[in-house]
This record gives sequence, structure tokens and C-alpha cells, in this order.
Amino acid sequence: MQILELELHNFRSYELATIRFEPGVNVLVGPNGVGKTNVVEAVGYVSTLGSHRVAADLPLIRKDCDQAILRATASRGQRNVGLEIAINPGRANRLQVSGSPVRSTDFVSQLQTVIFAPEDLALVKGDPSDRRRFLDEVLVARAPRYHSVKSDYDRVVRQRTTLLRSIAGARGATARAGAESTLAVWDDQLVTHGAALLFGRLSLLNEIDGLVATAYEQVAPGKSASIAYLPRSFADLGEHSTLPRDRNELEELLRKEIEIRRSEEFARGVTVVGPHRDDVLLTIGDLPAKAYASHGECWSMALSLRLASFELMRGLDDIPGDPVLILDDVFAELDTTRRAALSQVAMGAEQTIITAAVIEDIPTELQAQQFFITPGQVDRG
Repeated sequence: MQILELELHNFRSYELATIRFEPGVNVLVGPNGVGKTNVVEAVGYVSTLGSHRVAADLPLIRKDCDQAILRATASRGQRNVGLEIAINPGRANRLQVSGSPVRSTDFVSQLQTVIFAPEDLALVKGDPSDRRRFLDEVLVARAPRYHSVKSDYDRVVRQRTTLLRSIAGARGATARAGAESTLAVWDDQLVTHGAALLFGRLSLLNEIDGLVATAYEQVAPGKSASIAYLPRSFADLGEHSTLPRDRNELEELLRKEIEIRRSEEFARGVTVVGPHRDDVLLTIGDLPAKAYASHGECWSMALSLRLASFELMRGLDDIPGDPVLILDDVFAELDTTRRAALSQVAMGAEQTIITAAVIEDIPTELQAQQFFITPGQVDRG
């Protein structure tokens, strides 16, 4: 899989730019602040409909503009696909594949990418939401149908939480009874969509755990690492508890937990049950990485998570070739061992896009097509 051409219209710092990428390694070179990361962010957005830097779409729009447009041509095996996104903050984005409007689930199945960036240190040291986001992004890339599962689940949590707040502030028994009756409908949806998301996450972890261990050994020889699921939304389950791998059993667990914690939810006015409360445990040796890992070990773990997701996706039958590997300004942060390990993966990928402040940051063994970035402009070397 490759991205052959990318057009940016009023995206971030670019009024208009067209970049034609090559197979193999492509390097975007330029000082900090000129727009290198904006380019790879655009590639990632075309792949996932989200940014690896910000949660909202508004910062993606060029100043004094009300819309940005991204167009890309992706090569999928023996055919090329045209992708277009009109980014409309506050309104639904317009998505097209080869000129035809499509739903988000159909769009995110067209181009797979794996991005490794300095922000990935948050996967180790950051909040549980950072680790959940990583898991869900890989899950959607592996099985695009989970894009709608995650969207439906997030919608249910928002609506249910709003209702719980109204119950907490309700005056009179009649008003409270009516709101509680409506809550039963949202309970059912939370159970259905929550169990589906949990099932997907657990299935993914079962596949990726061994790949994380292998990748960590590659970047930090002689050391071990693992990844496990922490079901924090279940009050009676400990850190090392194992959840069932059956959706019906997961639904039953969620339904029981809702009943057990009903009074807590009423008192707090917030949804406390469901996979939006869970975490991922990253372990180096026998110790949790978040609490005990050094800076270098955090880099190793973050890199291992991305390499593991890359290996997972390149082995899937329904993905034609490798995902596009994107390395955003990371080589300068790595020591010799980690640089060598990442270089081997980059050279073996079908297509890799790298950003660097200076060309000296790129290992000499990487033979690459170079692009030089100046504010608002991309020039081929």
C-alpha cells in the first residue's frame, strides 16, 4: 500500500500544495515550524479521519478559512483509489472515495498508516485515554467496522451522562421516575455497544501482545515487555483479572455492574461503567512502565507499540501490502540501537515517510527521496 499523491487546500499552514511520494523511503526535511508535521498529519487524517496532534478539527483549518480539503491517491494492490475529505468544523465532514460519497467506516478502510511521533511518549507516561486511543486506532485499522462501534459507544456515553446529570438535578418524584425510565433504554445500548468494543479490544490484545514483546526485544535487547488490559470500570475485578472472550458474557458483566453502581452514578451524575473507563497496563520486566520506566525505556516501549501495530497490520489478508509507515521527527531522539532497529523496519516497508529538521538526523543507510520544506511550500530534491 502506498500514497502516491497528496493535495492540501487550506490545511494548517498550506494554502495549496501537492506532494508526489515515491515507493520506499521519503524524507521531508526542514527547520522546526515550517510545516513538515502538517504534511504527515494530513496523511494520517486521510487514513484515520483524526489527527495524532489535536482532538478537534478547527486547528486543521488555515487561518481565516472556513474549510480545508485533502485529496489523496492511494495505491491498493493493483488499483488506485482517489480519496477526498472536506473538513468542516462544527459540521459533518464530506467524504468521497473515487468521486462517490461514502460513510466514515468505508472511508477508513481505504488507506492504512502507522505513525510514530514524539507525542507517543504519552502512550507510556500519559493518561489512560492516550492508551485507550492507541488501542482503538489499531483496532479500527485492523477491522474498520469498529469505527462505527466506537462512534456509537461514544454517543451513548454522552447521551447517558447527560441524562444522569438531569436525574441528579431533577425535582419531584414524577420527573425523576420519567428520567429513570428513559435511562433503561440507554443502559441497553451501553451494554450492547460497550460489549462489542470490549470484545474488539480484548481480541486485539490477544494478537498484539506477542508482537510487542518481540519488538521490545528488538529495540532493547535482553529486556522484556508486555501489554495487558485493565478493566477499571468493574469495581470487583482486580488489576490481573481476566475478562471473558465471549460477547454475551461481557454484556452480562456490564449489565450487572450497572445495577451494582446505579446509586453511585445517580449521585455523581456521570457514567462510571464501560470501556471508556478502562486502561492498558504496559510492563517492562516485572514493573509497570508508567511508574518505573526511564526516559529511554519509555521511548523503547512507545516504539515497540508502533512496530507491533505495523507488524500486525502488514500480516492481515484484507490489507493489500504494508501500511504506510510514518516517522515524524523521531530519529534525532533515538540512540544508536533504537535508530538501527527502526531503520531496518523503514527499509523493509513498502513505503515510509520521515520528517527531520536536518538531513544528518536520518541514518545514512536509508536511501530516500528527499523533499525540502519551507513555509507553505514543498519542493522535491
